[in-house]
Amino acid sequence: MEHELLAEGLGWAEGPTVLPDGRICFVETYRSQISVWERGRGTRRYAYTAGGPNSCVLGLDGVLYACQNGGTVGPWRAEEMLPPSIQRIEHDGGRAEVIATEIDGIHFNGPNDLVFGPDGRLYFTDPGTYRPADPQPSYLFVLEGDGRGRLLAELSPPTFPNGIAIEADGSVVWAESYTGMVRRLRGDGTMEDICRLPGEKPVADGMAVAADGRLFVTTVNGGGIDVLHPDGRYDQHLKAGVIPTNCVFSGGDLYMTDAGVLADSADASYGGQLWRIGLGIDGLPAWYGGIG
Repeated sequence: MEHELLAEGLGWAEGPTVLPDGRICFVETYRSQISVWERGRGTRRYAYTAGGPNSCVLGLDGVLYACQNGGTVGPWRAEEMLPPSIQRIEHDGGRAEVIATEIDGIHFNGPNDLVFGPDGRLYFTDPGTYRPADPQPSYLFVLEGDGRGRLLAELSPPTFPNGIAIEADGSVVWAESYTGMVRRLRGDGTMEDICRLPGEKPVADGMAVAADGRLFVTTVNGGGIDVLHPDGRYDQHLKAGVIPTNCVFSGGDLYMTDAGVLADSADASYGGQLWRIGLGIDGLPAWYGGIG
């Protein structure tokens, strides 16, 4: 299995997505921006978002959508704060536009990760700020193409739903940082536990789904990626990076963002990395949608 370091010196790299031309976009939370990596040209700013972007995903017509936590990562605060929101970026170098700050009368605490489903709707987690001793409410939301939204679930007690993905049948799966659980919401509304990740206190973060249905879950304190079968059976651990945050499949490769340093300081850190892991495994084909 090949590991290739693509970029380093990143300011809390998170939430990667693949552009139609093969470039990799990801957020740099501490730089309040979405960055783009291109082979032979390295990394540069794609769009300034202000606040603290936490993930991005490709939509229709090359438009990017981003989760905006408002400007917090642990005790760190962005120079330019924003309301927690979902943002849209029309093109490379474009302006980040806020398209939603609340759903069903619930103001967002801090959207974390997002994904389009086969129905073209945008699903996202909203756990707020990571503070296990004083947790904010934990929500799953969905946005329709016309901008209307709906609360899918409030998880009680709060679990910090983090990475989110969609399975082939449209089921929503997510990873929980407080509990170390990976869970599923079926189309009929049934919610089920898939698996608790190994370790004493696993802090689950991002996730991606392979074409064969296996779930690839990054854990920020696990030193790599835990691989699960859809029924919850544990498959393997892929050692990779230092503080793995999220991952995305593309053409038999898995691209993984790594924060490099835990978010336990008010000072920004720039030890983040972007990795390519040559698995020879295809991911589940991505779905795309557009909001507004």
